[in-house]
Order: sequence, then C-alpha cells, then structure tokens
Amino acid sequence: MVRYSKLAFRQTVHHYGTDLCWTPMILAKEFNRNKFARDSDFTLSTANPQPPTIIQFGANVPQELARASSLVAPFASGVDLNCGCPQSWACSSTLGAALMEKRELVRDMVVETRERLHQDGWDVGLEKDMNSAKGRSVSIKIRVHKDLRKTIDFITTLLAPCSLTSSRPIDFLTIHPRTRQTPSSTPINVESLSILTSTFGDRVPILLSGDVFTLDSLPFTSPFHTFTTTTSSSSPPPPESTIHDIPKLSGLMSARALLANPTLFSGQNSCPWEAVEFFLNKAVKAPMPFKLVLHHISEMCSPGMGPEQKDKVALLNKQERAELMRCGDMIDLIDFLDEKKPGGLARI
Repeated sequence: MVRYSKLAFRQTVHHYGTDLCWTPMILAKEFNRNKFARDSDFTLSTANPQPPTIIQFGANVPQELARASSLVAPFASGVDLNCGCPQSWACSSTLGAALMEKRELVRDMVVETRERLHQDGWDVGLEKDMNSAKGRSVSIKIRVHKDLRKTIDFITTLLAPCSLTSSRPIDFLTIHPRTRQTPSSTPINVESLSILTSTFGDRVPILLSGDVFTLDSLPFTSPFHTFTTTTSSSSPPPPESTIHDIPKLSGLMSARALLANPTLFSGQNSCPWEAVEFFLNKAVKAPMPFKLVLHHISEMCSPGMGPEQKDKVALLNKQERAELMRCGDMIDLIDFLDEKKPGGLARI
C-alpha cells in the first residue's frame, strides 16, 4: 500500500497472524541515490524481532533494482517488483502496471537482482534455501491483461529457466486479477485467477491480491477456507455457478481490508479495540507522520471493507470519526481515544 505499511503497521498485522509483510512501494532509483529517501522509506525494528518483511520496489532498470535489493537484503526477507500499481504517475514513468507491457524487461530485472544477491553471498536457491538464515526471495506482483493470453505469455516468459537456479527466476508470484483500467469497486476476475493458477500453480507458488475482505466471504474455495453463506443476511452469496475451486492457490494478500482490520488473518471480521491500542503503542515507539497515524486509526475505527460493511459495528460512529480527524497531534489523539474506548485505553 502506498504510504500505509510503515513499521508500526507491519508489526501490528504480524502480531495478529500475517505471515509476510510488504513495505509501501519504494522507488529504487531514489532509494539508491538519496540517504533521506532510505531513512524515510524503510524503517526497521532494533528493539524487537523484525516482522518477516518483503521490500516492494518500483523500478524499470535492472541495475537499479539489483542495487536497491543489495542494500536492503541484510534487513529483509526478500524483495518484490511491483508490476501492479495502476496510478497514473507510476505508469507514466514506466513503473507499476505499465511493466505488464514489458515482459522481457521484467524478466531481466528479476534475473539480474537474483544474480546480484547471489554475488553478495545470500542464498537464493528457491525452495532449497527456504529455511536458510541467509535465504532471500525475489518475487513480483502483477495485474492481468484484458486479453488473458497476454498474461499467460507474460508469466511464461517470466518462468523460463535461468542459469542460477536451473529453474524459474522468482520465488513466488502475486496476482491481482484486475486490469490496469479496472476500478477497485469492480470485483476481481475470479475466472482469470482460476485459469492462471491452474496453468502455473504447479510451477510457482501463487498468491491472490484483491478483495480479501474476510476469510469467510470470498466467492471461491481454496486450501485456506471454504465459502460460507452465513456471514451476512443482507448480502446474499454469489450463485453456485460463480464459485470456483482454486486448489493451487498458495496464499492470500490483503491491502485495503487489512488497513481497516489488522486482525483479518487471525480470523476476526472486524477490528477490536485491542488492535488499535497495539498499533498506537508501536507507532509511539516507531514514529511516522501524524497524518498517517490518524488515517490508520480512522480506518480501524470504521465499519471496514467488503460486502458486509454496512452490517459491521464500527468502533466509532460517523460523528465521532469526524471529531477524530480534528485531532492535532498524538496527545490529542490518545486523549480522544481514551475518552471513547469503554474503560479507557491501556497504558501506551
């Protein structure tokens, strides 16, 4: 997520069951050249165990991505090339989703990055180095094309064997099954996801990104959950004909819904007060711009995301959330939440 996955938030979602945490997209070129960019874009924990963190880069030059990856490798679990960001500023610079039209360039970037990490002494041997203390992953996140055959060609090019591993040059692939032009209000294309996982799921682990609002409200079955019809009386489930079985899906990624409910992957369908307190505690110890803190708290205290949003009980009502946004600093914010939470906040 742009801006909203700083250290305090990553620590919070990891505490509530998230296995891997992504940073916001970091521009590799600026990260390489500017100390202030490095200090601003990537904060790590020194007092507590670092959450398993994937550094997400925006890049369009192989050498830039490889160099940036070399800089962060001592402090991260892996690096990820963002080929999914649809924002106009990114696409106009041949970043994000614009790279979906540059499949050979994307392959060159991940191959050179893996070779650079290998030269630096990191273990990049895919599954055989999964449990190594020096193991580091290289991955990408993509969208789909309107013509799915182009996406199949893109992934096929990306998975062609490379000399370093004698296999694919990426550890895993995250698919956001919307096109660059598809708005987030339009449901993900589950049929495209099903086709791509069926085609490539035996060759590379595939994660889903998009519309992961709750673990029991997705219109498909997978190794992680079974679709249920009991989550909302006012939001009927999709007809049986639209429910796909996706047995080769290897994981789930959430962005917007996790922002609203950091406890999503612990199985809770809405954010509890204890998660708000946990995040505040971490934000005090790992400061970030106050506007970001305020946005996080506003999202956590709202009804949340997904088809059952109107049925969810928010921690603060609409008027209280408006008052929340008028807080001017952390002291105002803590005092306000201490007044609103039943029994007051625990010690921050």
